[in-house]
Amino acid sequence: MSTLDDKVVLITGTGSGIGRVAALAFAREGAKVVGCDLNVAGNDETVEDVRRAGGQMTGVAPVDLTDHVQVDRFVEQAAGAYGGLDVVYNNAAALRFGPMPDYSVEDWHYTIAGELDIPFFVSKYAWPHLTKRGGGVIINAASMAGMIAGENPPMVGHCAANAGIIGMTRQLALEGAKVGIRAVTISPGPTLTPAADRDLGDNQVARDAITAKTLLKRFARPEEVVELAVFLASDRAGFITGANYAVEGGASAW
Repeated sequence: MSTLDDKVVLITGTGSGIGRVAALAFAREGAKVVGCDLNVAGNDETVEDVRRAGGQMTGVAPVDLTDHVQVDRFVEQAAGAYGGLDVVYNNAAALRFGPMPDYSVEDWHYTIAGELDIPFFVSKYAWPHLTKRGGGVIINAASMAGMIAGENPPMVGHCAANAGIIGMTRQLALEGAKVGIRAVTISPGPTLTPAADRDLGDNQVARDAITAKTLLKRFARPEEVVELAVFLASDRAGFITGANYAVEGGASAW
């Protein structure tokens, strides 16, 4: 018996990167996965990967998660796919980096919408579906930027949005305890997704600058973030709520 047998898990941002790895990992543990992305082709590929591996997954794309109307519609589709929702993994995000005072108002609004609005909208519309099942788990992906500042790259909007995610999760845990919902945050450090690897190319100077604050002097692998999410979604983590888990190679230790 796997750790998530018969659990229905909603994962955002499953078109690539951490979201794709998460879909495969949750399905491996017996979950029925519903994923979404703006990228139709990428999301379809993830669904095929999961099914090829013997898992169950339904994909919905394109979905603009910064539009609460589209989120409401998607969550209803997700809940209808397998008869309810047990776990929400708010993985998707969109952001822009930049220093003050060059960081524009448009950059700020884009990042707050892409990082803070998305988990709020998804959690809001998923909440009644979780309570119908007697409770569930909300896992919010934040960042070490919610705990510490960063020079490379400069990240005023990213820091603000992710501090907000961590704070929001604590409040969701407080309110959710009354209805059986646990809420936790995972705050990764620099993680080497295929897209990041492509963008950085052979620029070792940039790579070293990004990982310099970590004690381990390397990027995380997506699996090192996702496996924690799988555990936190399971009944084995039943006494964990309101917590923020830093998966950042020790960057916040000094």
